[in-house]
Amino acid sequence: MSDLLRAPAEIKYAEELDWLESVDDGPKPFSWRLSPKMVRLFILGSERADGIDREISQKWFGDRSFVERSIVTLASDRGLLLIGDPGTGKSWLAELLSAAISRNSTLVVQGTAGTTEDHIKYSWNVSMVIAKGQSRESMIPSPIMTAMEQGSIGRFEELTRSTSDVQDALISILSEKYISVPELDSDNIVFAKPGFSVIATANSRDRGVNDLSSALKRRFNFVRIPVVTNKKSEAEIVRFRTEELLRRHRIELDVPPTLLDVLLQSFADLRASAAAAGSDDEKLESALSTAEQIGVLEDAILHGNFFGARALTARTLASSLVGSLARRDPEDLAILNKYLHGVVEPRSKEAGGSWPEFLEGGRDAIATLS
Repeated sequence: MSDLLRAPAEIKYAEELDWLESVDDGPKPFSWRLSPKMVRLFILGSERADGIDREISQKWFGDRSFVERSIVTLASDRGLLLIGDPGTGKSWLAELLSAAISRNSTLVVQGTAGTTEDHIKYSWNVSMVIAKGQSRESMIPSPIMTAMEQGSIGRFEELTRSTSDVQDALISILSEKYISVPELDSDNIVFAKPGFSVIATANSRDRGVNDLSSALKRRFNFVRIPVVTNKKSEAEIVRFRTEELLRRHRIELDVPPTLLDVLLQSFADLRASAAAAGSDDEKLESALSTAEQIGVLEDAILHGNFFGARALTARTLASSLVGSLARRDPEDLAILNKYLHGVVEPRSKEAGGSWPEFLEGGRDAIATLS
């Protein structure tokens, strides 16, 4: 695992999954590796009431009902569509579900404007076709077809980014549970084995790009993942991801709770400002998601480790925030400058603490970019 830049969940948490499987005596749908209760426990972490002999870490932070509805959907005959704003943890939840159920989260199709039917069905090894003709051996199955053959979970990221032709092909797979291969004279149907399902994700901000047809919507159960607004929950997510980052980079650095509070409050302030804005020009282009908070903190930690005094400072945090969120010039810089003068400056005078240094760092960063 140390040789991988980013290990998939089934490798990263292999020891936990092995242990859960060894003690799991609950009923398992189809070819699932864990029972629904153990899948939930793996994702949300153990509690004292679970009565197990070891602690299981919490990996996804959100409402318990979202995870339970997702698990129930995957045990049914329908696909699962996780929909929400960017950075709400949809892909991470999909990966954890796939890892717990199938021990394979890598059967993924990435939806883009260039995604074709071949990406969700099959293509051909041209050299083998020329040498021996079209056959099952010369066919290259898509990740979705592989999931069908294995009876496991296939994933489709950014479904609304793909064209209507691709979406229509997915309707057939979800309805009929097989893929026809008309180029072959025999053995020309690939049937899905029990346990096959599809987890798709879609950003609510992509509405209008390639809207889902009513026929495709009927094949999915929708689970809407909201933006995390609870400060305590968001702090847990940011802290969890930051600890992972520090371990991966082998960095010994403490994140002062006061600076974490500054980061959380800054994003809360900017979200409130965006909600009150009268037009898009008055909003930051950033979605101000939890994932972007983690990115800001990661940038500040690495900068402090490599170019600072191996410590996280309010100045570095402010510089990272401005650098990460100022994507449009001059609109975003003007919004951030207004925030610093209208909100951070009065707060730094009243509350003190890390805010004066944060204000100074933010001003310097804006001056550099202007």
